[in-house]
Amino acid sequence: MPLIPIHNSDNEGSPTQSQTYLPALIALGVLYFMMGFITCLNDTLVPFFKKGFTLSYSQSSLVQFYFFLTYGLMSIPAGKIVEKTGYKMGMVAGFFIAGLGAFLFYPASVYHQYPLFLAALFIVAIGIVLLQVAANPYITILGPAQTASSRLTLIQGVGSIGTTIAPVFGAAVILSRLKESSASSEAVRMPYIFIGLVLFAIAIVVARLKLPAIQHIPTANPSIEGKKKSIFAHKNLKWGIVGLFMYVGAEVSIGTFLTNYIADTLQLPENLANSYVAFYWGGMLIGRLIGSFLLKAIDPPKVLVAVGLLAMALIAVSICSSGMLAVWSMVAVGLCNSIMFAVIFSLAVSGLGSYTTKASGLLSTAIVGGAVISYVQGAIRDQYTWQIAFLIPLICYLYIVFYGWKGHQHRA
Repeated sequence: MPLIPIHNSDNEGSPTQSQTYLPALIALGVLYFMMGFITCLNDTLVPFFKKGFTLSYSQSSLVQFYFFLTYGLMSIPAGKIVEKTGYKMGMVAGFFIAGLGAFLFYPASVYHQYPLFLAALFIVAIGIVLLQVAANPYITILGPAQTASSRLTLIQGVGSIGTTIAPVFGAAVILSRLKESSASSEAVRMPYIFIGLVLFAIAIVVARLKLPAIQHIPTANPSIEGKKKSIFAHKNLKWGIVGLFMYVGAEVSIGTFLTNYIADTLQLPENLANSYVAFYWGGMLIGRLIGSFLLKAIDPPKVLVAVGLLAMALIAVSICSSGMLAVWSMVAVGLCNSIMFAVIFSLAVSGLGSYTTKASGLLSTAIVGGAVISYVQGAIRDQYTWQIAFLIPLICYLYIVFYGWKGHQHRA
C-alpha cells in the first residue's frame, strides 16, 4: 500500500492545506540547512586535522569515511525506526542524536585525540542518517508525484545555503587557527558546542509542531503490490542505489580535497583556499533553485544526463589545465551536482508504493559512497598526482550519465 498525504487532491492549493503544509516545509528547510552545514563543515575538518595530527591524505579522509560509513551501517535500521515512530519523531530523534555527537567534540578537543573526533563524527552522522531517511520520502510524498524531483530539489536548495556558509564559517573560525592545530584542537570546540545547542533547540521545536500526517491506503494498481514480490524487482531502484553511491562519492570526494587541491594549484594557505569551497557548494545552491523550476519543464532524466556530461567535461578541463582555469572548472562541478541527488532519488523510488520508506533506507545506505570514494581518492593521491586522483569522480559521473539514459527505466 502506498504512502500518501492525508489531504485529498481535490483540496490541493486551498488555504487550509497551504497553512498545514507551511510548518512542514519550514521544518524541512531548517532540517536541510543544518544537515548541509554540518556535512560540509567536514571539508574544513579534513585539512585542519591533516596538519594538526600530521596525517596523509587517506588518513585525513577518515573524517569523511567514518561520517559516511554510518549511512551504510545505519540507514536500514533507521528506516525501520522511522516506519515505527513516524517521520516526525524520526526527525526529532535525528536532531537529538546529532546534537549529542556535536557535544562530544568537547572531550575530543580536551584530549586532542583524532580517534575521539572520528567517534564524535560517527555519532553526529547517526543523527544525520535518521534525518535523511525521515525527510527524503516525506518530501516526495508531501505533494504530487510528478513534481517530486522539483520539490526535493527546492528544499535541498535551502540546505545548500548551509553548505555555502559552512566553508566561510570554517575558514574564519577553524582554519584561521591552523598554525596552533598541532598542539591544540580548541578551535573546533566552541563551534561544535554551539551546533549541539542549536540542534537540541530545533529538536524541541519540531517535536511541538503539528506536521501533516502520512497514512496507508490500499492501492488500485496490482503491479505494485501483487506482481512485485521483492523490492529489488524494481530495477530503477537497484540501479538507483548504485547511482546515489556514485553521486555522493563524487560530490564528497571533490569537496573533501578541494581545499588542498586549490592550495597546491594556486600555492595558497589553506584558510584562503578553503574560501573557494564556498563557491563549489554555492553553485549547488544556485543550481537547485534553478533546477526546481527547470525540472517542471524538462524531463528529469534528460537533465541528469546533461549535467552528468557537463561535470565530466569540467573535471577533464581542470586536470588538463592549471592556475585559475583548473580551479574554477573544478569549482563549477558544484553547479552540475545541484539536481543529481533529487533526480536520482525520485527516479529510484518511482512506482514503489508502500516500499517507499524501505527504499529510502536502502538509498540512504548508498550514501556510504561518500566514505568509500573519498578514501579511494585520498589513497590514490598519496601515491600519484591530483590529475590521476580526480579521475575517480569523473568515472562516477559516467555512471550517472548511464542511469539518466537507461538505468532509471523500470524495465532494463
